[in-house]
Amino acid sequence: MAMHFGSTRFVWNHFLALRKDSYLENKESLTYYDNSKALTILKKDNEYEWLKDVNSQSLQASLKDLDTAYGRFFKKQAKFPKFKSKHKAIDSFRCPQFVVIKDGKLFLPKFCEGIRIKLHRETIDEILFVTVSRTPTNKFFASITYESEHEVLPLTDNEVGIDLGIKDLITCSDGKIFNNPKTTNKHAKKLAYEQRQLSKKEKGSKKRFKQKKIVAVVHETIKNVRADNLHKITHSIISNNKTIIIEDLHVKGMIKNHCLAKAITDASWGELSRQFEYKARWNERSFTKVDRWFPSSKTCNVCGFINQDLLLKNRKWTCPQCKTMLGRDLNAAKNILKQGLKTLSGSGAESDAK
Repeated sequence: MAMHFGSTRFVWNHFLALRKDSYLENKESLTYYDNSKALTILKKDNEYEWLKDVNSQSLQASLKDLDTAYGRFFKKQAKFPKFKSKHKAIDSFRCPQFVVIKDGKLFLPKFCEGIRIKLHRETIDEILFVTVSRTPTNKFFASITYESEHEVLPLTDNEVGIDLGIKDLITCSDGKIFNNPKTTNKHAKKLAYEQRQLSKKEKGSKKRFKQKKIVAVVHETIKNVRADNLHKITHSIISNNKTIIIEDLHVKGMIKNHCLAKAITDASWGELSRQFEYKARWNERSFTKVDRWFPSSKTCNVCGFINQDLLLKNRKWTCPQCKTMLGRDLNAAKNILKQGLKTLSGSGAESDAK
């Protein structure tokens, strides 16, 4: 496993450097096919003959990933590819062919005896490829990719507007509230203690290596608890509604406020939005976002009066025009629903894919 992780990382770094030097010195852009030919020659060099001990298709897959990264950069979809660090990068390699699962074992090229696995779910169709990865806590995962028909969740007639917050993670226009577990805060003392212990360990020592893994376990716990909560929330809302409307929040700009940055990051609004979008698409739901400049919290959902004096600390307020007592989050959710339905009705079926 270590040889495969290290070799695919070496191939990425070696040919990224080759591409950069080729362009800087000769103004020549190398392609995947140029790199593939060069890799074959490189393996014949005595200095790099250890590359022969690794599945050749995994090395080719690393070159394809590099070529894809370049393509995304030129399309302005991502930043310029970076070199992978041995200590910071996520260890992984991909096997595009000759993958077999049999008798509780995963058989990959160069792993003739098979690898014992705990299968999360049975694969029904032909396997396309497998990506093997190692976490900082030294756990190994094989992500098996195959094509299968998705079973759409039963349709309903409900429509919901969603207000995202920190005190309550989600407030729905129908009055349902999903609490914010504040996962980072719950593990803050434990994380701070283990990080202090790590800072006391001598660099390069075995004790530091062990302590580093303990810190990684705490981070992994926070990540897993947060992800589990977000998936349960989004699945519940998608299952019970045919139309989902949320705010188009500028999260990157909001976390520049240092007083709220930690809480906003822990709430994972961006991940929530991403999950709503792809789960709605999978299950034939309508999903749209309300413009970020729409004053959802300041607008009275009964008469439409806009309270320009409303502050962030004001959780409840009375409308001066219709005298209605309004809860800030529920009021915002109802306004988001109204505005989103106007957007959907005005743009037709095209909005369903947005």
